[in-house]
Amino acid sequence: MKDYREISVKDIPGIKIGQTEDTEGGTGVTVFIAENPNGMPAGLSVMGGGPASRETELLKPLAAADVIHAVVLGGGSAFGLDAAGGVMKYLEEKGIGVSVGPIHVPLVVQSDIFDLGCGSPLARPNGAMGYQACLNAEKGNYQDGNYGAGCGATVGKAHGMACCMKSGIGSYAVEKNGLYIGAVVSVNALGDVYDQYTGKKLAGMLAEDGRSFASTEDAVIDMAVQKGYAENTTIGIILTNAKLDKRQLCKVAAMSNDGYARSIRPVHTNADGDSIYAVSLGDYEAASDVIGIIAADVMAEAVKRAVINTEGAYGYPAYKDIAVRPVPDMRTMTDAELSAELAKGMDDIRAGRTKPVDDVFDAIEKEFKL
Repeated sequence: MKDYREISVKDIPGIKIGQTEDTEGGTGVTVFIAENPNGMPAGLSVMGGGPASRETELLKPLAAADVIHAVVLGGGSAFGLDAAGGVMKYLEEKGIGVSVGPIHVPLVVQSDIFDLGCGSPLARPNGAMGYQACLNAEKGNYQDGNYGAGCGATVGKAHGMACCMKSGIGSYAVEKNGLYIGAVVSVNALGDVYDQYTGKKLAGMLAEDGRSFASTEDAVIDMAVQKGYAENTTIGIILTNAKLDKRQLCKVAAMSNDGYARSIRPVHTNADGDSIYAVSLGDYEAASDVIGIIAADVMAEAVKRAVINTEGAYGYPAYKDIAVRPVPDMRTMTDAELSAELAKGMDDIRAGRTKPVDDVFDAIEKEFKL
């Protein structure tokens, strides 16, 4: 994205972002509230086979509503959809919503990840958590990592939770000449996560040694029958001050799925509930195709930030725990440093953490399709 300046997603005007989490239970909520009390145009694209969502019919081009007042990303699968009730309560108290006689009915949409296998399966976001996330939005407490909707996120689960890695929520945003485009995403994918530019695998399904990667794509292909339910979902939102209507925002959201495809493999499976919202927060004149192209890049980078900014938790390692260290240059090492490295190698051999060289080269050929 030539000449675009990286900014914090919190610098995008027109939106308040707040989150809260149950750290012990392993779940949370992230809420996006329009600063304009009249609401914000929004669109949605769902590419996964098993979404958990609420009120998303409002975002179809034929639906009567032109705007909504808040978007919620959460954990807890369908159980966690109760969080939107707390967001509605907060907005109603502020007099925000569609005026219906003496009351206001806030329009709040929500999508959730399946994080019931992380932490406690009985921990689910509720109305109180949704309300607290709104209060936190007043202070703007958003941050990447094990927070909000990313608290219980994991990736690489084709062989079950025993081989997966901890993920989280991530963001990325850019600005140029007053045009703002940003993304926030909770990455809870069946697949593995890659850097869109280098192709390097960053997180995903682990091999039996717990330190190297296996291939989720190969694992899924090798399965004769689809197993399990939609226990994986990557849910995100595109934020822009470009002036777009609901129909155009649905297209931007659809184009943003290219960002998922560049950074997650496999993606959009029947075992995922992949969804992306897009909201318009201003009056900047820009073509929707331009916004969609940039949004795909921004989303892919947000996916990357979701895994590299996360800490290991609930017994699942994170990117920081297994990131490959540079191979030491023995020519520059002292005798003590060389002895220490040799001792580490012997410890790995005794502990069974090594592989036959033929297996290593077979894995390299498979990974890089040589």
